Amino acid sequence: MRQITKAMKMVAAARLRRAQERVTAARPYTAKMMQILGDAAGRSPDYHDPLLTGHQRETSRENVVLALVTPDKGLCGGFNTNLIKAAQDFLRQNTGNNVEMVLIGRKGADFFRRRGVSIRREHLNLTGTGRVNAADATEVARQLIADFSSEDKPVDRIFILYGEFKSALSQRPTVEQLLPVGRIEIDKDETQSEILIDYLYEQPATVIFSELLPKLIENQVYHAMLESVASELGARMAAMDSASKNASDVIDRLTLNMNRVRQAKITREIIEVVSGAEAL
Repeated sequence: MRQITKAMKMVAAARLRRAQERVTAARPYTAKMMQILGDAAGRSPDYHDPLLTGHQRETSRENVVLALVTPDKGLCGGFNTNLIKAAQDFLRQNTGNNVEMVLIGRKGADFFRRRGVSIRREHLNLTGTGRVNAADATEVARQLIADFSSEDKPVDRIFILYGEFKSALSQRPTVEQLLPVGRIEIDKDETQSEILIDYLYEQPATVIFSELLPKLIENQVYHAMLESVASELGARMAAMDSASKNASDVIDRLTLNMNRVRQAKITREIIEVVSGAEAL
């Protein structure tokens, strides 16, 4: 068992390095895209798009979708448990709304499938290899956009819950609102000269936002899946390291006990031989 857990730790550590590099490389792109969209939205205050401002309807119960990103495999400590607890907290906080779940990952699907929760859709085996395919993330995002834009049963808000990667020893369940995107404010720390710069856009706001908003959602879903994979590998590496140490402790205790039993047996045999010799 110790050999197995050590091997799993080494595999997770090797995959974690590559996953961490992908997460680190994706973060600046996401931040820059948010900045560009915020700038464009700030310069088009009269433009209204459901993806940006939401559906203009009055209702006491909102239709909410929670996209939960969990691993397809276990043996990663309390990572899956923390994500599922965070999802249950979200459901309790939204008891006044109609909440449906989109489950990305087998562990979350296996848990909530038996809990009587309304499940809109499942996406399984997307991250089982420790890598994220951009095409899979794009397909998930497009289906979420289609859910939000549906006229039959419109969705008021869509959230995504995933494990944010902090370090190999720290992963935090994070809930973010995907749709509507909302008005993104321009960073107040920008210099005055940067704020006063005016830009001329060739395309109208309709064309710009019709391209930017779906791309932003696709990128956020892809980034959430990258973060989840890195968090899963970090949690698995830590869990397998702890399991290897526990196995070593068990081996040491069993070896000590075996030596004691062996020594007691040898001592008993010597006493029997000496006693027999004295009797003769």
